[in-house]
Amino acid sequence: MLEVRGIKTEFRTDDGVLTAVDEVSFDLRAGETICLVGESGSGKSVTALSILRLLPRNGDVTAGEIRFDGRDLLQLSAEQMREIRGNAVAMVFQEPMTSLNPVLTIGDQLGESLQLHLGMSKQEARGRAVELLEMVGVPRPRQIVGDYPHRLSGGMRQRVMIAMALSCSPALLIADEPTTALDVTIQAQILTLMKELAEASRTATILITHDLGVVAEMADKVAVMYAGQVVEEAGVFELFDNPKHPYTVGLMKSIPHVASEPDAEDRLESIPGTVPSLANMPHGCRFQDRCPFVMDRCRAERPELADTTTGRTHRVRCFLFEDEQVAARSEAVTTS
Repeated sequence: MLEVRGIKTEFRTDDGVLTAVDEVSFDLRAGETICLVGESGSGKSVTALSILRLLPRNGDVTAGEIRFDGRDLLQLSAEQMREIRGNAVAMVFQEPMTSLNPVLTIGDQLGESLQLHLGMSKQEARGRAVELLEMVGVPRPRQIVGDYPHRLSGGMRQRVMIAMALSCSPALLIADEPTTALDVTIQAQILTLMKELAEASRTATILITHDLGVVAEMADKVAVMYAGQVVEEAGVFELFDNPKHPYTVGLMKSIPHVASEPDAEDRLESIPGTVPSLANMPHGCRFQDRCPFVMDRCRAERPELADTTTGRTHRVRCFLFEDEQVAARSEAVTTS
C-alpha cells in the first residue's frame, strides 16, 4: 500500500540548508502497523509530514519517492493531495487542543470532511458524526457534537481526533504521538481503540512514538530512527529479541523493569550525550559520539542500511554487522 523510497527532506534556514530526513525507506501493507521510534529530533514527525506533504514553506522533499497505492505522492498537484488528505490518508496529531478549531463545534469539524469527501448533506454528516463519536467511545455523543473543544478532556479530544481521522475510512492512518499528553489509563484505552479499529477496517498505520511499551503493544514492525536516518528495521518480535544497532540496544536497556527483588545498586541505564544538531552533523556514522563500540572507520565512512543474515526483514546501519550483511547479499544472489 505504501512504499517510501529514499526520501530526503530539507529545510532552508538562516544557517543554510538542513537535512532533517535522510534516505528514509520502508514499506507498509494493508492492515499492518509500523512504529517509527527514536528520540526527539530524530526525524519521525518530519517523515510523517513529508508523506502528507504538510511541511512548512521552508521545507521540501528533495529526493526519493512516496508511492501510495501505486501513485507517487510527490508528483501529485496540490489539489490532488487535498483529495487524498483526510480521505484515503488521515493523520492524528500529537496535541488535539491545537489541532481542533476552538470556534467550531465538534459536530461541525467532524462533518466538514464528510461533506467534502463523501458528499453528505449537513444533516447526514451530523448524524454520521454522532455514530463516529459513539464508535470511539465518547459518552453522550449527541450532546458532544454541539460542544466546543475546550469543554472536553484531553482523552475525549483525542478520541474526537481519531473519529475525524477515521471518518472517511482511510486506507492509511498516521498517528503522531497520539497518547503523549494522556494519563496511562486513557492511553491504554486509546491504543486499544486504534488497534481494534485498524484490525476491523484493515487500515495500515504509521505510529510515531518514543515509548517502547507502546511499540510492543501495537507494532507489526519497527523502524528505529536516529538523526534523520533509519538505523534499524525489523519485525517487532525480532527487534525486541535480537536488537543489533548500538542505539537500539541502548533504547532497550533504558526501559525500566520491575524486579521481584529490587537491588539498591541497580540503576536505570541511559545513552550518554544528545542527538547531533542538524547544522553540525558528524561525518560518517551519526551515532559515533555516543556509541560504546565506535571505531576509526565509523568516523570516516558512512554505514548503509542493509539486510542481515537474520533475514531480509531485519536491516541495520552499522559496521559491526558488515559480515552478516555481506553474507546476506551473497545468499540473496545465490537464491536469485
